[in-house]
Amino acid sequence: MNFFDEKIKDIANSIIEKNGFFLIDFILRGNEKNRVIEIFIDGERNISAEDCAKINRELNAVIEAQNLIESNYRLDVSSPGIDRPLIYLRQYSKHLNRKFDISYNQNNDIKKLTGKLIDVSGEDLTFLSDNKQIIINFNNIKKATVIASFS
Repeated sequence: MNFFDEKIKDIANSIIEKNGFFLIDFILRGNEKNRVIEIFIDGERNISAEDCAKINRELNAVIEAQNLIESNYRLDVSSPGIDRPLIYLRQYSKHLNRKFDISYNQNNDIKKLTGKLIDVSGEDLTFLSDNKQIIINFNNIKKATVIASFS
């Protein structure tokens, strides 16, 4: 990432944190004549479309005021969506009582688990799978994805 990219990412991160959320991913693509900035945010509470729009407006205002991008650009701010893996420990609490697909390291062996998250205590996550409680330390998780439920 070059200085220009870092500057926009730093400004975005500042605005996101000011609004009580955190940055999940920052993607800058396209060319100097037509840039696309994609920002994915999450929080310890659910994110609304209005939250994303507010951050979009604030970031767009700074980009315009500081004339950071002189060409056409598109700015997209959204939540990561249910299909993206969770990255940070603080993402888990809002998903209590939801089912997960988990890959985790146990004694240098990769295990897989499908279970419901029933507790978050420090860095330990407790899942219920086949009527057994399984505690997995966050640092051992390789990939965790929430399973969509339509019931």
